[in-house]
Amino acid sequence: MLSEHFTAALIYATQLHANQVRKGSGVPYIAHLLGVASIALEYGANEDEAIAALLHDAIEDQGGAATREEIRRRFGENVTAIVDGCTDADTIPKPPWRQRKEAYIAHIPTASPSVLLVSAADKLYNAQSILKDYRVLGESVWERFQGGKAGSLWYYRSLVNAFSNTQTTAIVEELERVVTQIEVLAKK
Repeated sequence: MLSEHFTAALIYATQLHANQVRKGSGVPYIAHLLGVASIALEYGANEDEAIAALLHDAIEDQGGAATREEIRRRFGENVTAIVDGCTDADTIPKPPWRQRKEAYIAHIPTASPSVLLVSAADKLYNAQSILKDYRVLGESVWERFQGGKAGSLWYYRSLVNAFSNTQTTAIVEELERVVTQIEVLAKK
C-alpha cells in the first residue's frame, strides 16, 4: 500500500510541473507523471519507485541541483538515486539532443533495477503516446521531437535493445511491442 509519502510526492510533483504541458498536445504534464507512476506500479514498483516515477523529470525540467536536494530532503537518498538515474541532463542549457540520448542509453546496462523499472515505465508511456498520436496525426507527430522521425525511431529502438540486453522483463517486452508498432506505422 502507498503511504502519505506517496501523497506528498504527488502534491509536490503537481506543484513542480503545474505550468508544464506535454509537447505538442497541451495535455497537463501531470498526466504523464501519473501515467508513468501507474505503469511502474502495475509492473511491481514499491513505494520509493512509485514516488521516483512521479518525480522522474523534476531534476531535469524543474530546477536541477536545487530540486535534487529538495527531493533528497523530502523523500530520501533512495528516491533521489532513482530520479538521478532517470535524468538525462540537469544543466541549462542542456547538452545537444543526440549526445544526451547516447549517454542515457549507455548508462542503462549499469543502472539499478529500480532505475530500470522507472525508466522503462517512462519510455513505455512515451512510446504509447507516440503510437496513439501517430495514429491520429500521422507524420506530423515527429515535428514535436528534437530528433525528428529518424532520431526518435533510432532512440526508441536503441532503448529497447539496451533494456533487453540488460534484463528481459514484462515491461521491456511491452516496450518492444509498442516500439515495433511505431516502426511498422512509420514504414507505411
